[in-house]
Amino acid sequence: MAWFYLLLAGLSEIGWAFGLKYSKGFTEVIPTIITIILILVSFTLFSKSIKTIPIGTAYAIFTGIGAAGTAIVGMVFLNESGGWLKVLFLSLLLGGIIGLKMTTPDEETERVGEN
Repeated sequence: MAWFYLLLAGLSEIGWAFGLKYSKGFTEVIPTIITIILILVSFTLFSKSIKTIPIGTAYAIFTGIGAAGTAIVGMVFLNESGGWLKVLFLSLLLGGIIGLKMTTPDEETERVGEN
């Protein structure tokens, strides 16, 4: 379940990053409220995930999902600049996230010896 929380935390980070843009420095009320809610959701889910996932791995994945996701959404939906180099480096970032997940034991495996 911790990995699911971490994924949702990263996706929430994408949401609040865009919320920051649309809140215009917290001067727009509705985008500001949505942004604050997404920040709270994001960090609550992240804090739940680090109960069983090592903090270094969890934080790298959390910020990686947020950074890559925000860049991808910006290119696809906001017509932000892209290019093959940007796509290449985003692919490397996503590959790193996948690699960290694959090399980190599942929470069930870690908790076997704790009981």
